[in-house]
Amino acid sequence: MKAVSLFLMRVSTGWLLVLWGVNKLEDVDHAAGVAQHFYLGIGSQALVLHIFGVLETLLGVLVVVGLVRRLAYPLTAIVLGLTALGVWKSILDPWGWVIEGTNVLFYPSLIVFAASLVLWGFMDEDRMSIDATRGR
Repeated sequence: MKAVSLFLMRVSTGWLLVLWGVNKLEDVDHAAGVAQHFYLGIGSQALVLHIFGVLETLLGVLVVVGLVRRLAYPLTAIVLGLTALGVWKSILDPWGWVIEGTNVLFYPSLIVFAASLVLWGFMDEDRMSIDATRGR
């Protein structure tokens, strides 16, 4: 059960990074709007979004297949932690009872960040990754 759970967590978390990375490459206007709204405009330029998109997609693929996990997992935690920080208001008050402009659909950012920490913390228990089959 543990192996399958870690496998599913790894694949779904990595695939999310792939989807976000591809979105930055394919829908630059949307990605720029997200950067403007949630991240103070940091990284909203098309060139920066394309670079981030390529790097995020590659990182997601590494996570999905479980390759270079000792590097990929900390980077994943950083990316998903920064994402959670960008929507902190929705994490603290998902329904907007106190803080205006929140959205319950952003609350899972905390869950995905926690999943990245679990993957990192239990990396040695994930037996269904390329690294594990290579003895790393």
